Amino acid sequence: MNNRERFSNRVDSYLKYRPSYPKEAVDYLYDFVGLRSNSKIADIGSGTGIFSKLLLERGSYVIAVEPNQAMRVAAEQMLESNPNFQTISGSAESTGLPDQSVEFIVCAQAFHWFDRLATQTEFRRILQPGGRVILIWNSRLTNGTSFREEYDQLLHTYGTDYEKVNHKNISQTMLLSFFKEGTMHEVRFRMSQEFDFEGLRGRLQSSSYSPVPGHPNYNPMMTELRNLFDRNNQDGIVLFDYETEIFWGEV
Repeated sequence: MNNRERFSNRVDSYLKYRPSYPKEAVDYLYDFVGLRSNSKIADIGSGTGIFSKLLLERGSYVIAVEPNQAMRVAAEQMLESNPNFQTISGSAESTGLPDQSVEFIVCAQAFHWFDRLATQTEFRRILQPGGRVILIWNSRLTNGTSFREEYDQLLHTYGTDYEKVNHKNISQTMLLSFFKEGTMHEVRFRMSQEFDFEGLRGRLQSSSYSPVPGHPNYNPMMTELRNLFDRNNQDGIVLFDYETEIFWGEV
């Protein structure tokens, strides 16, 4: 499947069940990385606008660049009343933005989909001198509890291409080669979501590697998800734990 269309049939699940980002992580961007209330920021691969919303709440100007029409429309419906918000159809490799037009670029839960070399060239073109790129992931914890480990095994067993598209395929070496030498910084924060079974199922179905109804893996995966939930829930709730990873610097 074309990566740009992978989430078209998952927008509702994405809006309902994907996490936002910790307040401490956004505070860090404004307190230490240099974002300001009047900063002009490009949110590349902006999806349904989850991260754009957090930037707009701080008073920044946001240009959301997203190639997937269904996700872009969802962001527009949520954020179009904000005068600091603008959205365009474009990609990391071809944003459609003018030369040196933004002070910062953010990529939240998106960089692993990009062609890194073409993206690096494009980001250098659209950034103002001294501009910075910020890459962010909510990285789901995969070990340390039986639920985390069993859920990850479920994805390996029934996911359509989990190993291929998992953002953890982006190595430290790849990141260091993307940023200008000596400029990359990294920091991490913790956060959790609480899910009942319906929420857990919705969270799973928001992932691009989750099989859809009609796929041979769909029913077996949902059966095992129910078993997994029954084994691990406490008072009808399981915790979905994340480490929010931020990498930033110049390109």
